[in-house]
Amino acid sequence: MAAGGGVTRAIRLPGRHGYAVEFSPYSQSRLACATSQNYGISGCGTLVVLEKNETGLAVIRSFDWSDALFDVTWSEVSDNILVTSSGDGSLQLWDTSTPQGPVQVYKEHTQEVYSVDWSQTRGEQLLVSGSWDHTAKLWDPSIGKSLCTFTGHENIIYSTVWSPHIPGCFASASGDQTLRIWDVKSPVSKIVIPAHQAEILSCDWCKYDQNLLVTGAIDCSLKGWDLRAIRQPVFDLQGHTYAIRRVKFSPFHASVVASCSYDFTVRFWDFSKPSSLLETVEHHTEFACGLDFSIHTPGQVADCAWDETVKIYTPSCLSVPLPKPFP
Repeated sequence: MAAGGGVTRAIRLPGRHGYAVEFSPYSQSRLACATSQNYGISGCGTLVVLEKNETGLAVIRSFDWSDALFDVTWSEVSDNILVTSSGDGSLQLWDTSTPQGPVQVYKEHTQEVYSVDWSQTRGEQLLVSGSWDHTAKLWDPSIGKSLCTFTGHENIIYSTVWSPHIPGCFASASGDQTLRIWDVKSPVSKIVIPAHQAEILSCDWCKYDQNLLVTGAIDCSLKGWDLRAIRQPVFDLQGHTYAIRRVKFSPFHASVVASCSYDFTVRFWDFSKPSSLLETVEHHTEFACGLDFSIHTPGQVADCAWDETVKIYTPSCLSVPLPKPFP
């Protein structure tokens, strides 16, 4: 059982350390995990496509790459297409109906690519990637080279995430301690927020408010940012004891955010409450790195960790409907 919640479905991927997990936008039972050998320090990477069944999780496809894989994103235009990012500076486009090597490889970044995200804007086929080379790049997967390079960050870009509300807008989080907001029509960021006094490893957009984002950093805090008033965070959530590796807003609860950390835990928060921490899930024995909410099943979560496991569960705090925040 999850910590007081629904049944946990889990799978162990021997020799593969999980970095990122994402539910399919098409199938409620399918998800993908980007993994690496040797904690991403050396060796190859494997993209694993998993199917949820009555007894657990089953591998339905796996694809090996010659370097560590750090992130994965599903296509928004085809249920067979995924893109991963790698330690060798490349992105790989995979087709699950074609069980061999990648269909396309995009190689322009000069260092590790830690983040990749597919735009959710209807009819738009755009990717954004973020790299240790301090740049973000815009890609059309049908074109073999990047459309634009975004410069301005002074350190590693750990996270790049499209706005679910505003076409052509994405956010990036960096080791230079800033959160930046970009418009693809300009190579210069339009908003720069000095969000933490520490490296920021993750950011995400609220699904209910186009002006609200969350950041997670190595200072163990999550902070919320309103783009209309950036001088102070709108919330500051404390509780993790090591760096926060990934943050995600819930697609079903407007004020719920989840975080996973190098302290091995996944935590669920309601930033509208004075006591914001809803639940701490302690079911990993190594760094928890990947985290995602299902958009099909309210309250369902997937995570992955360096303990070679991927898990799907519903935390107890989300197993009953939360009150709706809006009339």
